[in-house]
Amino acid sequence: MVIETKTKTGTPRTTPAQARSLVAAIDQGTTSTRCLIVDDEARVVASAQLEHAQSYPRPGWVEHDPIEIWRNTVAVVETALGEAGLQAEDLAAVGIANQRETVVVWDATTGEPVHPAIVWQDTRTEEACALLASEPGRAHRFRDVTGLPLSSYFSGPKIAWVLDHVDGARERAERGELLAGTVDSWLVWKLTGGPDGGRHVTDVTNASRTLIMDLRSLTWSSELADHLRVPLATLPRIHRSSEVYGPGHANGPLPGVPVAAALGDQHAALVGQGCFEAGASKSTYGTGGFLLCNTGDEIVRSEHGLLSTVAYQLDDGPPCYALEGSVAVAGSLIQWLRDRLELIRDVAEVEPLAASVPDSGGTYVVPAFSGLLAPRWRPDARGVIAGLTAYTSRAHLVRAALEATCFQTREVVEAMRADTGHPIAQLTVDGGMVANALLMQLQSDTLQVPLCASETTETTALGAAFAAGLATGVWESLESVARCCRHGRRWLPDTRSTLPTTGWRDWNRAVDRSLGWAPTDTTAKESA
Repeated sequence: MVIETKTKTGTPRTTPAQARSLVAAIDQGTTSTRCLIVDDEARVVASAQLEHAQSYPRPGWVEHDPIEIWRNTVAVVETALGEAGLQAEDLAAVGIANQRETVVVWDATTGEPVHPAIVWQDTRTEEACALLASEPGRAHRFRDVTGLPLSSYFSGPKIAWVLDHVDGARERAERGELLAGTVDSWLVWKLTGGPDGGRHVTDVTNASRTLIMDLRSLTWSSELADHLRVPLATLPRIHRSSEVYGPGHANGPLPGVPVAAALGDQHAALVGQGCFEAGASKSTYGTGGFLLCNTGDEIVRSEHGLLSTVAYQLDDGPPCYALEGSVAVAGSLIQWLRDRLELIRDVAEVEPLAASVPDSGGTYVVPAFSGLLAPRWRPDARGVIAGLTAYTSRAHLVRAALEATCFQTREVVEAMRADTGHPIAQLTVDGGMVANALLMQLQSDTLQVPLCASETTETTALGAAFAAGLATGVWESLESVARCCRHGRRWLPDTRSTLPTTGWRDWNRAVDRSLGWAPTDTTAKESA
């Protein structure tokens, strides 16, 4: 097991007298788990990261091992503390950011998962969602209450699938013997004691991605839970994003440390970027790509394929809402090139290889591995590589993969402009892919707007730390948090680029060819 660790260069070991202003953040993402420790100026003191296995048991299915995720969480927390020369008691709080729609169902007594975690990218509930959406008025009702379309992307249908496909699970759930939730719920429960008094909670951001929470009341809708066949008894209690849920258990990695925040990863990144004003936007480039625009206390209903969601709720006041556009495949496309096609051996090769050619050579990649999310919402789409010729090289394919992220983001930006009526004058960016300067330049060229990166690229973890620190007094207000948000590198668009014109046109032609590839129910039965 190899754990990537980092310490703040030139920073002396923290003394216990200084340490109570330190906050830890656990960023449990799609491909890895990270622990970040920051001080009250949002300076990174130490971090540790560990990848976990990706399982693809069938086409369109994606699973994780919840036990491996928990073990990795313990490992990165202990490693980060060790790198900083700290004990758990030196921390003021810990916050959690998590891959949002990924679900875990586990035994309330033993803590054993009854099934692997079903990942947000998984499409096994597609047929069930389509069947539900075919009932008159049903899709409209879900969107009206939750702000979401009926889609396999969201977590409620995944919980129902587990209960229907694991022997005895539904009966056990009805008896209150099983617990279900997104990864934040799993980690909070484990950190606060598990079977020994663990808190079964979630926050409003994660709950808003289930197809079960009412956006207005911030409570579970018994009507929608019944439609999805999810017993309310299995679901966690909904809390604010910034709140002490309970102390770390004595037998856990953070004994006595207040577990004081939980946010879905993209909402945490919005907080980490300091996007607290209505109209502020950020785009995260990680496993997927996610653009969020703060809409304040107003629920904006999209007419162009975006989602209405809770941005965060950090105090006793009303929640803050957002519009979101979600792209399923961004950084995971690069992993696919590495792990499946073996075109590269290391992600570090991508930028120089893509830069070795002036363009993609007319090649376009549409990474619709599990369909297309916002703004198209086409579960029938599948991946396409178009424009191949004898001239196409490995470098052209890698550059086309980078451009695919840029084009997908442009689709979301165009939808955001149409819904809000306001152009985006500058896009704030974060996530692991921001380290690829060529990608960021291509994105600026494609959008023809400047990009601005946060000084700390791990803004998802930083947002979780901010929320936990706000709950425990490390930061007194959003203003004090905003002062800690510092920007770094900028990219300006090249007005001579053909990406916004010819490239955009031809990529859309490639998207047209990706549609309708997934077999329908009828063809699946005929071929069986």
